[in-house]
Amino acid sequence: MTTDNPLDPALLDRAAELLAQADGLVVAAGAGMGVDSGLPDFRGDAGFWRAYPALGRARMSFTSVASPATFERDPALAWGFYGHRLALYRATVPHAGFALLRAWSERMAHGCHVFTSNVDGQFQTAGFDEQRVHECHGSIHHLQCLGPCTQAIWPADDFVPDVDTDACRLRNAAPTCPHCGGLARPNILMFGDWGWVEERSARQAARLQAWLARVRRPLVIELGAGTAVPSVRYFSQQVVQAGGRLVRLNPREWQVAGARDVGLAAGALAGLRALATRMEDQT
Repeated sequence: MTTDNPLDPALLDRAAELLAQADGLVVAAGAGMGVDSGLPDFRGDAGFWRAYPALGRARMSFTSVASPATFERDPALAWGFYGHRLALYRATVPHAGFALLRAWSERMAHGCHVFTSNVDGQFQTAGFDEQRVHECHGSIHHLQCLGPCTQAIWPADDFVPDVDTDACRLRNAAPTCPHCGGLARPNILMFGDWGWVEERSARQAARLQAWLARVRRPLVIELGAGTAVPSVRYFSQQVVQAGGRLVRLNPREWQVAGARDVGLAAGALAGLRALATRMEDQT
């Protein structure tokens, strides 16, 4: 369903109907989900460089820094970037939209499952069941060997990064692999990455597919997922093609193809609050 007025009451009514009919909620979240919690989404080099001025001065793109090659070439710089993000994500409080999604899913027979391209761990922090979160690009809160020497993945809990934010460089010792003593890296799928250990994400994917097989009327609420890195959109479309319905919240790329689906031109928190208000008005 498309319209020139994507937050009009009729669309919100349709989205509320889809929520009422669903027996399972699929939360499909991209980088825009974290913006309302104060997290950067790295939209283009300009946005990336605003968040990391030192990398802007060096004219280093996000795709260049976020790569295993940077860990091999300049570990202090790579861990300066990822260490800063790790500390930021640990300190971030998830916005109120997370709680709205949890409350809606708790009314459904099968609850909810999350599919996200975000590596920040915000859904777990917000109280979502970690066994029902699929992080398709991995998690910054877990580490692996840069090699990798084994397929081992372990928590990053013991690593406390000390980052010189002006230079975007790590000042303390980088984490090491407990098996070979070499450099450790985040268990995140990076650009040009042939060494990502995907076992943890693969187990999450299997749990999600098993859950979907039990749900008869799934509703996908897709939040902040654009077309530049389309992982989340591809997943949403798979659920729709299997008979599910879609509510898409995106301030720029909100359009949907299906006549029975809903696109709302709004950020995650604003769209969820508008929907919540509309649902309250109907009761």
